[in-house]
Amino acid sequence: MRAFWAEGYDAASIDRLCRATGMPRASLYQDFGGKEGLFLAAIAHYVDTRIGPLADALGPRGTLEADLSAFFVEVVALATGDSQTPGCLISCVLAEVAGANDTFRLELDRRFTALEDRIAQRFEHALASGAVTDKRALAGMLAAVARGIMLRARSGARAQDLDKIARVAVRASLRDLT
Repeated sequence: MRAFWAEGYDAASIDRLCRATGMPRASLYQDFGGKEGLFLAAIAHYVDTRIGPLADALGPRGTLEADLSAFFVEVVALATGDSQTPGCLISCVLAEVAGANDTFRLELDRRFTALEDRIAQRFEHALASGAVTDKRALAGMLAAVARGIMLRARSGARAQDLDKIARVAVRASLRDLT
């Protein structure tokens, strides 16, 4: 996972992946069918270990504002927490290769939709009255901001600057609800 995350899909050679996994080439092909299968397994592991906890920050634990803020704290932490793997494996690496590969494009859509669904669920919990009809669009906007934060981290943006973007996104989304 870290080899793909740090180097990108194309730059992570089979030899590099064999070294990173400790697997002989034949075993890698036998277990994963090749580089594409290993990458998809790395994405699944990343979702379980990195995106799952990030999505869990949405609660509900506190107010909508507190939970959205907690989510973005986790987004910035994930994006900037390791200088060897800045950004996001999905938003940066999977998105980069998705255009040329139907399997990766479908996986990217599935992963983007899952996060948007989770944010929309948090809005549903907070806004059961139905007063806001575009909860799904608002969730999509916040997920897009999270992806943008990941991309900016990949380009070297500092955590404190990304925190400011996150705070503005939370305030703007709450204003849109009133």
